[in-house]
Amino acid sequence: MPFDFDTSIARSDRDSIKWGKYAGRDTIPLWVADMDFTAPPSVLDALRRRIEHGVFGYGGPWPSLTDAVLEHLASEYRWQVEADWLVWLPGLVVGLNVACRAVGEPDSEVFTATPVYPPFLSSPRFSQRRVVSAPLARTDGHWEWDFAALEAALSPATRLFLLCHPHNPVGRGWREDELRRIAEIAERHDLIVCSDEIHCGLVLDPDLRHQPFAAISPEAARRSITLMAPSKTFNIPGLGSAFAVIPDAELRRAFRAAMQGIVPDVNVLGLAATEAAYSSIGDAGAWHAALIEYLRGNRDHVEARIAAMPGLAMTHVEATYLAWIDARQLCQTRGLENPQRFFEQAGVGLSNGADFGRGPRGEGGDSSGFVRLNFGCPRALLDAALDRMQSAVMA
Repeated sequence: MPFDFDTSIARSDRDSIKWGKYAGRDTIPLWVADMDFTAPPSVLDALRRRIEHGVFGYGGPWPSLTDAVLEHLASEYRWQVEADWLVWLPGLVVGLNVACRAVGEPDSEVFTATPVYPPFLSSPRFSQRRVVSAPLARTDGHWEWDFAALEAALSPATRLFLLCHPHNPVGRGWREDELRRIAEIAERHDLIVCSDEIHCGLVLDPDLRHQPFAAISPEAARRSITLMAPSKTFNIPGLGSAFAVIPDAELRRAFRAAMQGIVPDVNVLGLAATEAAYSSIGDAGAWHAALIEYLRGNRDHVEARIAAMPGLAMTHVEATYLAWIDARQLCQTRGLENPQRFFEQAGVGLSNGADFGRGPRGEGGDSSGFVRLNFGCPRALLDAALDRMQSAVMA
């Protein structure tokens, strides 16, 4: 069944945060991580059926929804999960914040590697924890872990490791040997690992398969909180449906206790959409396969276009629909302090790298010389944005 990812859908006159930021301006928004594609037809059908029911009382997960999630995790990632390991959440960022509250004590430390999705840096502070970090290394055009810097950043006060996997914004899908090294460090330093795996369904390289951190070993599972959601993969973030997988009963109780009184239940439409997205019945699987092929083409297009723009560079994106673009040479040659503002003035709205924390090892400072571009959009819109960027850097 063919799926249409080329048709542009008007969003500026609706409720879109992404498009509303530039309402009334001739600016193409490629910043916040939602895609400009409709959800799979089977997801839309499930939502229509739920709406036609007409009653929207308090709701919760039901057996066929749980079965769909467990079967999806088993078939996609070879991960056998028990039903009672699931904790439902109204969003993945909520899960990051709850994990920070559930692990450690006020003034204890939370580690993460930078650059990283900004809530990894803010969630510990909201929970009266201190953030400690080490920058990822960029070697020969490839992002990797600096394990020596990672261990140097840890202390006896460090209790929680926030892992971004696949990584936002650098686009790496961490390999099993890297995850095993993290698991060994976590065991040695007695850390809980909270792994944000929201982009696990967006692996673009055909020879790469997502490996959940918790599935590495029983020891890794025992000290893990895995956060997942259908929101990025099936473009339903506005429905607010996510879940944590927590194999250890004591850790799961602490996580649930940290939720009490502050975390609402998932809304019934989000739950209905989740079941349809993960179900083996319907067209969500075929839609997803077509999406990955389309995003892979967009990724290749962005990499080729950026490589031809003076002053810009980027590494290969293995997973996600986000390009982490190094504009430091452009800043140096043009005397720019803020490349995000430079491209915004050229009519392209990108994410500001400064929001993602420190820059790569050995290069100092923060990530303010970088920008993040969301290529989850129709190719004609992407080309229009890239044309504007090229005109700006060539001017």
